[in-house]
This record gives sequence, C-alpha cells and structure tokens, in this order.
Amino acid sequence: MHLLGKQGDKCRAKAPGNVEIRLPRLDWNGCIRSEKLITVVNRLVARGVVDSDVFWAAVSNLARARCALPRQILSRHRASYWHQDCTNGNDKHYFAVAPTHQFGVQTVYYSAAVDTEKASYHGIAAPPTLGKSMSSAGRLSTQMRRAFSFLTMLAFLLVTLEFIMTRGSVVDPDIWWHLRNAEYLFQHHQFPRADMYSFTVVGQPWINHEWLSEIPYYLAWRAGGLGGMDAVMFATISLIFLGLLYLSYMETRHFKAAIVACCFLTFIASVSFGPRTILFGYLYLVLLLVILQRFRQKGNAPLWLIPPLFCLWANTHGSWSLGLIVFSIITAAGFAQGSWGRVDAQRWTPSQMGELAVTGLASVAALFVNPFGSRLVFYPFDMAFRQKLNISHVAEWVSVDFHDLRGKFVLALLLTLLVTALLRRTRWRLAELGLVLFALYSGLTYVRFLFLLAIVIAPVLTRILEFVPQYRPKADTPLINALVICLMIGSIIHYWPTSAEMQKSISEKYPTQALTYLKAHPPDGPVLNFYLWGGYLAWNDRDLKVFIDSRVDIYEYAGVLKDYLDLLNLSQSKSILDKYKIRYVLFPQPGGYSESALTYVLEHDSQWNVIYSDATTVLLERNAARTAT
Repeated sequence: MHLLGKQGDKCRAKAPGNVEIRLPRLDWNGCIRSEKLITVVNRLVARGVVDSDVFWAAVSNLARARCALPRQILSRHRASYWHQDCTNGNDKHYFAVAPTHQFGVQTVYYSAAVDTEKASYHGIAAPPTLGKSMSSAGRLSTQMRRAFSFLTMLAFLLVTLEFIMTRGSVVDPDIWWHLRNAEYLFQHHQFPRADMYSFTVVGQPWINHEWLSEIPYYLAWRAGGLGGMDAVMFATISLIFLGLLYLSYMETRHFKAAIVACCFLTFIASVSFGPRTILFGYLYLVLLLVILQRFRQKGNAPLWLIPPLFCLWANTHGSWSLGLIVFSIITAAGFAQGSWGRVDAQRWTPSQMGELAVTGLASVAALFVNPFGSRLVFYPFDMAFRQKLNISHVAEWVSVDFHDLRGKFVLALLLTLLVTALLRRTRWRLAELGLVLFALYSGLTYVRFLFLLAIVIAPVLTRILEFVPQYRPKADTPLINALVICLMIGSIIHYWPTSAEMQKSISEKYPTQALTYLKAHPPDGPVLNFYLWGGYLAWNDRDLKVFIDSRVDIYEYAGVLKDYLDLLNLSQSKSILDKYKIRYVLFPQPGGYSESALTYVLEHDSQWNVIYSDATTVLLERNAARTAT
C-alpha cells in the first residue's frame, strides 16, 4: 500500500466505485484513535474498498514519521506527504494533509478511487451517487441512530449528574440581596448606588458590580419562585459542563474519556453550586476557551466574539479578570518558540499575533462599557488588595481542606497528574502548562476557584484517560439508549424539587419562624443579626434594617465588618453593642455555628433576656430597654 502525497497523482483501488472521504482536524498524536477515522475505515472495509490491517499499518507509520515531515508542511500552503509503508500491488491510496499555522496537521484527506482523474485538492467529499441511492427511510434511520447513540446517552448522563448535585440548592446567602437589587432596577429603572438595606452603612456609596447576572434569577423567581431560580442554576451548570465536554472532546477526540473527566470534575466544582452569579462567569470562560482552542487548531476563529464577551462578563461578575489572565497566558505563550524538556512552544504567525493583539486591546476597552465606568473595572483589584478581612474570614476564600470529601477528590487529581508526569512521556504545550499552573495555584489557595481548576484541567485529564475504551458505532444499541435517555429525563422531572421541599431546606438554614415573630412584633430598636441571614431578612422584611449582610465590601470599608468579627471573638463585646445601640440580637442557637458562642454568652448575661427561641434561632433583648415577656 502506498501513501501518495504529490498533488495530482492518479490513485487506484481494486474495488469498483469512487470513494473519497474528508477527515477534519486529525492531529498526528491522535489520528490513530480518531473516532472519525475509525468510522470511515470501517465503512471502507465494509464496502470492500480497502483492507483495514494494511490501511492502519500505513497510517501508523505515517504518524510515527511526523517528526520527519518536509519543511513545506509548516508553510502557509497545503502540502502533502508521501510515505511508502508496504506494497499491495494493485492498491494505491492518496493521503494529503493541510497544516495549521501553529501545531502541525489540521486536515487529513484519504481517497481510494478507480478513475484516472486527478484527485481533487480543495476538499474531498462523498460522491453524489451515494446520497441519491439512500432512501428516505434509510436517512431517517441514520438520523435516529445518531440522535440516540451511546454518546448522546452519555451526554444525558452528565446532565443527570449535574441535576443530582444541584437539586434544591437555593440556600446561598447572596441570592436574597441580588433579588432585592434586581427588583429595585425593574421598579425604578435605575441602579442602586448607595446602601439601602442596613442601618450601619446606610447611604454610603456602593456599586452593584454583578447587576446583569441578577436579572435571570429575578425573572425566574417572578415566573416560578424558588423552583424558577433552581431551574436557572441547573441550566447554567449543565451548559458549563456540556461546553466543557465539547472542549475536552475537541482536544482529544475521545468522547468517553471526556465524559469520565467531566463527571469526576463535577465533584470538585460543586463548591460553587447554587444560585450564584459567578456561574455565568464560568460559562463565559468555557466559551472563551472554545474560541481560543479553535483558533489554535485551525488558525482561524471568530475572535471578534471575544470583546463583546468581555463586555457582558464585566457587567455580570468580577471573574472577568480570570478570563483576561487566561487570554493573556495563551497569547503570550504563542510568542515563544522552542522545546524545553517535555514542553513545546510554537510561535504564532505574524498575522495571528496581530489578530490576538487587536482582540486583546478591544476586550480591555469593552470592559469600560458599563454603568459604573472605571470603578467597576477596578473592583476585582480592590477586592484583591484592599478587602483583607473579606479574604481572610469568608469561608470560600480559605484554602483546600484535604480532610473533607471534596479535598480528597482534589488530592486524587493531584496524584493523577503527578503519576502521569512520572510514568508517561506526555508532552505539554507551553500555554497548556501555564494555564494548569495558574489554575492549580488559584484552586488550592482559594476553594472558590476549584471550579476554575476543573474547567482548565478537563482537557488534560481527558488526555490522561485515553486508556478508556473508544466508542464503537457497530456495537451501539439505539433502542436501549433511547430508553435510558427517557428514563433519565423522566427521573429529572419526577424528582424535581417541589416548593415545599425547597422551603423546608430554607427553614433549616434561615430564621423563617423568627421572621414571622418579628413581623408580628416589630422591633423598636437596632437589631444585631447573624451575617449569613442579613440578605434573607432584608428581602423578606422590607421594614427591617439589618446590621450586616454578605455584601462584605461596603461593611469592610466602613469598619462594620471588623466590629462584627470582634463581637464573634467576644472581644470588647459590650462596648461594640453600645457603639451601635444594639437592642436586639438575632443569632443561631448555641452549637449551630461557630459564631453562636455570642448567643451562649448573652443568654447567660443578666442584662439580656430571650424573647423568642426555636430550633434554629434565638432572639434576645436588653433588659434595660424592655422587660422580658
């Protein structure tokens, strides 16, 4: 068998007919395991066009010879490669390759034809006679097999896992003041620019830097209450992981390995599951990586989408800064050329450098298209360098705890990367290595960025899992797949959380019964509330002004957060309570949270009396202001 690479060579095969197949995006490292190539060869073998053993032997040698490709393979023009592996007297096959500008082969053409015409160079397609000979019933059967393939069933399995992991998770403390902000926007057609919810920082300037991400949750709440918010959260997380599945598959062409990687990483990313605004930021990050991946693999991509993406991102969440870092790492890595151990770098072409530079500048300019101007753009830097108490005391800013279940998943991931690096001669792209190191630092230092780590590491983990058996179309069972898909959809519908279930979940975390008491007996003095309850109280009782809520920034600027932390540490508690003229304290029962030590102390203080108590909450009042009832 011959692989003929000179344009215009006449190609013949013993079998009658004209078979020409185009196989897109087969890189040399993955061409042997490419699902598309396997599928095409199976079809050729079934039609008697080619012997599979001969074909695969030739392709294998061609892949091994990739280091000896002629110089024109890296040029801007399409080139072909000639390689003689073994001879099969009467068979001659045509193999042509079109290189990318950065990482080698982009397209492989294979054709075996009996006519003596020159093989088409600008794209090889199946002859029209094949399509005409297929009946409508045959086409419908093919479409149904694709719709209910094993791969489709695996994608539904991933979505079902996301449903299980997110079911009824509507207890995030931030969502309540996000709803209040969006409600104000819809009612007054303007943004809140000063605090309106507390008595400690009332009227002080504040910017709502996540205003755009609040709107979907608010509209969902108006349409379906808690169930609507749950649906938005589930849909967003599902889109993120489906996009991650696509990203991983396009990197490795191994769908089953990509599914396994995404399922494993779901448990690591679950730290950010809930009705959270940062989910939209991670969705934008996946879209950014897909665009840049296409640009790297094909040499062209819709880079014009990136500046509008950053414009939306800046108005949605401060995580746009992560996207800018990712874009910068990928772009900067393309300015280097060379190999260092197992790390390779390929320089962008001059035209690509120009495109990326223009895209980067336009993206930075797009950040300033927002209602708050430069204040919103510089907010992530303000958080990083000014909000020290926020980062040191809020739970999601702590480092990974390897003693809990999520920490053990992270540890398993780290050990997998380490063992792979030691036992396998895996080569890394410079950009890929830079992204992984950045994500590892961010995720291990702050647990809130474990989701970032999951997104960045997914293609790498998929490549490590290449030992997972490939998908075999011949062994597919569409009917069974369809039944399993219907079962998963039915299960999601059947187990969708009811309003009663979600309300019960809220009652276990928030002072729902105490709120009813407060509405019936309005407090006539300042109330010191638990930090995680501030947003819930302000959303459900518009007449109640809170001491603090989870908008940490404005309270840290005013010194309120420091006073609150001193109260929790029982440091100068009496003077701080006097400073804010606190008359009531609404806190968890002793033992419910670490912060509830204050509750225990006040319960045993003669100046305070318990006026309301339930399984979750204790409401205390000063004796000097009111006699206990």
